[in-house]
Amino acid sequence: MKKPDVKVVILGDMNVGKTSLLHRYTERKFRDTVSTVGGAFYLKQWGPYNISIWDTAGREQFHGLGSMYCRGAAAVILTYDVTNWQSLAELEERFLSLTDTANHDCIYAIVGNKADLSDPRAQLPVAPDDQGEEPRTEPQVPSACPTPPASPVSPVSPGSLPKQVGRDEAAALYARVLRYKGLDEKSSLPADRMCFETSARTGYNVDALFETLFDLVLPSILRKRNENQRSPTVDLEDYREPTGKRRGCC
Repeated sequence: MKKPDVKVVILGDMNVGKTSLLHRYTERKFRDTVSTVGGAFYLKQWGPYNISIWDTAGREQFHGLGSMYCRGAAAVILTYDVTNWQSLAELEERFLSLTDTANHDCIYAIVGNKADLSDPRAQLPVAPDDQGEEPRTEPQVPSACPTPPASPVSPVSPGSLPKQVGRDEAAALYARVLRYKGLDEKSSLPADRMCFETSARTGYNVDALFETLFDLVLPSILRKRNENQRSPTVDLEDYREPTGKRRGCC
């Protein structure tokens, strides 16, 4: 098995579509999935690099495993359902503390999945070469903790669900994540670059999400490779006698 150069972890409550996002990106198709048990990882070849993407369980009984999966992560995708306000609140209440074991320079993305349920722009399948994000305006970031909306953020069209989480709430959470991690907001990546709305069903913004993160973790990959070159490991298999016996180390 190829050795991963860097780790990316997907966190979020159950039923927000974490596994479906990963299948859409790695298999180029959507399929209904069952809830993840514990965790699973996929190895993605990205140019000359190998990136492991960890899909974690959102169920409460597997919550304690999250910090183990986040250990050494270079990027964390905090995922919620745009039609479920509580799924956004759960990111801060249950999942943010799990990232304490991630790298000190870990990159965080706030991702609202199931955009096709509320946004007409996300309802049509997206061609592979047309998955870039639409232009965004700079969001206004409130400092207060989010509260459930009294009415849907966006109007409901026939066959759609009300959107309960807007881009401003996602940007506000991103700002609180930076403060929790002790990062300077002015020197960190801006919210309009690290907050995404995606649809695993149609492919909307899925490629843009993962490719943006892969570009951003490239410095971590190069630094890790340089460290490995300076401190190479010794493979004892290279020191076998012709008879098949190993030489003593000491």
